[in-house]
Amino acid sequence: MRTLIVTEFITLDGIIDSPGGGDHPRAGWTFTEVPFVEEAYEIKGREQQEAGAMLLGRVSYDEFAPVWPSMEDEFAEYNAMPKYVVSSTLTDPEWNNTTVLRSLDEVAELKQGDGAPIIVHASATLAQGLAEAGLVDRYHLLVFPVVLGEGKRLFNGREQGALKLVEHEAYSNGVVKNVFDVVR
Repeated sequence: MRTLIVTEFITLDGIIDSPGGGDHPRAGWTFTEVPFVEEAYEIKGREQQEAGAMLLGRVSYDEFAPVWPSMEDEFAEYNAMPKYVVSSTLTDPEWNNTTVLRSLDEVAELKQGDGAPIIVHASATLAQGLAEAGLVDRYHLLVFPVVLGEGKRLFNGREQGALKLVEHEAYSNGVVKNVFDVVR
């Protein structure tokens, strides 16, 4: 069975909305409100090397697909690997090697196969649904010393269960890496 990992930039108050850009009034908060410290992003490179597939919700797909393919130096592994989009409306994805899944049941089937981990970037609604369905195995969270007060949250209050901290590190800019396994 494949491991499903949700990876997020997250604020102290649990917001994952618009970390690099977007509609939130403070969009881009990872770049504008916290100094860049390269080692804080080490996990992002590791994720590209270790993942065997990427899973996205429709909104994140629509944000990433026009941009990431042109960023071959930064996202070569992601651009090459199989990508899956959970959507009831997407019909003809243009990003190479992309398949549309219509339900969380299809995600569960994908997890049953063999292979490297499946990584979920951004995709707040999808991440919440995956957690509620018991499909998330691990969280990679880069917690930023920022409080936004409002916006899309990683957890919507319907998820339940325990997490086991398996890796953590604090960086000079106040970002904290927390890697949690879901306890079953």
